[in-house]
Amino acid sequence: MAPRLKAMPSLLPAAPSALPSISSDWSKKRDQAVSWRKWYHTARWQKLRKGVLVRDLFTCQRCGRIEGNTSLLVADHKEPHRGDETLFWDAGNLQCLCQSCHSSDKQQEERRL
Repeated sequence: MAPRLKAMPSLLPAAPSALPSISSDWSKKRDQAVSWRKWYHTARWQKLRKGVLVRDLFTCQRCGRIEGNTSLLVADHKEPHRGDETLFWDAGNLQCLCQSCHSSDKQQEERRL
């Protein structure tokens, strides 16, 4: 029977369990600077968002992708609200988009406006 090789201990230091997030710091500052951003953190928004995803059958209204993982879906404002409370809370102004469509196509369109 041949002898077994033993695993060598790693010479690299252990990676930290959580790296500080620059984006989360930026996001917090942005949320504080623009008063309407807090609306996204309310139970009212979560309920509205869920209703839109269910209404649209968890289907991206751009590419048609059906996504069961709701964290990969966005309740997107068709017409940018830019702080207009009426547009923000209007379910008719919301559509279900996958993150890919929302982060690329839709964001580029809004920047042009």
